[in-house]
Amino acid sequence: MENEEDNIFWVKIEGEKRLATINLVPGNQVYREKLVKIDDEEFRAWDPYRSKLGAAIMNGLETLPIVRKSKVLYLGVSTGTTASHVSDIVGPNGIVFAVEHSSRVARDFLERVASFRSNIVPILQDARSPKEYFSVYGPVDVVYVDIAQPDQTEIAILNCKTYLKKGGYMMLVIKTRSIDVTREPSQVMRSEAKKLSANFEIVQEINLEPYEGDHGMIVAKYLG
Repeated sequence: MENEEDNIFWVKIEGEKRLATINLVPGNQVYREKLVKIDDEEFRAWDPYRSKLGAAIMNGLETLPIVRKSKVLYLGVSTGTTASHVSDIVGPNGIVFAVEHSSRVARDFLERVASFRSNIVPILQDARSPKEYFSVYGPVDVVYVDIAQPDQTEIAILNCKTYLKKGGYMMLVIKTRSIDVTREPSQVMRSEAKKLSANFEIVQEINLEPYEGDHGMIVAKYLG
């Protein structure tokens, strides 16, 4: 993996090599993940069966544009499992603008994750209305999208046009069954990638099985 920032790690936990991040909030667990102390750092095991970004890394993600000090717009943060690891990666000088539409899910995210992490800005808003995110300031480095909607790619593009800096990256999770249950997942991935051709350069397409069935991820560089 191309990654000069040393923001993700492989650590030995109970004799097994596991993906992990340095815990921004030592002693705090988000989803009962294993914590392990090595030298002066506490690491959190990153479960790829609970995180699509973790699954992408396990399946050969070549470039992780989320690094220390990154500004990340995260659409569809849900209860915050992946967002907590993104928070670890960007560190105290980075920021995660975390958008969630469901007030019930957002409450859980606030209680379990955002209230402990000063680099997360929770935004209760519909991702279809990016101009309503009054908490987002300046262009962001990465837009991470995990929203299970038939028009998820169009929503992602709109958010990138609103907030993503030129040369920044979008990481788009494709839930193929949400888009078209009648077509093969690989066909859906290809058709969604084509929608990006006008504004993006496709960097990589990744199948997330066996960690996430009927899911893929597209990593794309924003051309403006």
